[in-house]
Amino acid sequence: MNSVTFVKGASGRITGFVSSGHAMSSADGTYDLVCSAVSALTITAANALETVAGIVPRTEMEDGYLSCFLPGTPDPKQQEKAEIIFETILTGLKNIEEAYPEYVRVEMRNGGRANA
Repeated sequence: MNSVTFVKGASGRITGFVSSGHAMSSADGTYDLVCSAVSALTITAANALETVAGIVPRTEMEDGYLSCFLPGTPDPKQQEKAEIIFETILTGLKNIEEAYPEYVRVEMRNGGRANA
């Protein structure tokens, strides 16, 4: 199962996310559209933080794992752009979760780091 956990900071704004796991929705595991969709959205979020918001996020990436968090406290304009990016990606992931609830779980946590 793919699990994506978004984390909100004390301000109530999203500070990052952790995505982990594999959907394993294809019978042979070789061609997994659900996993690909989740990966495409989460990687897009990490890339957009840098290219659109001008923020270089703290990331870790391994097979089936992506951690992406804002470094420190961005200026208000950057924070606003980051929030739009996070909310957009969150919307897409929730849509995938609604269509494939047995393969994707999306959640929100307050404070700290996600342990997805």
